[in-house]
Amino acid sequence: MSFVEDRLGYLILTEDGAVLESGGELENDERVATIVTDLISLSNSVDPVAFAPNENFKKISITYEDHWFIICLSNKKIHVVKRSIQAPASEGISVNV
Repeated sequence: MSFVEDRLGYLILTEDGAVLESGGELENDERVATIVTDLISLSNSVDPVAFAPNENFKKISITYEDHWFIICLSNKKIHVVKRSIQAPASEGISVNV
């Protein structure tokens, strides 16, 4: 997970929410692991008419003012990354001519 730029923390969970690996601000954060697994359960049962019976989420993004979470499934594991939101380079820079 060290290859993710602006990473503040990460979790790798089993499908039932047990923490396999963690680091940064999310190190051993069982509270966030529980919230993520509850969110996944909720997203899989939101509207059975709108989604096919076996269609599960691919990625969930949760955005806050200064950071965001990305949640995805891969190899029967739940990957959670907390990243900082950087202001675009053009903000705060002015050129007077």
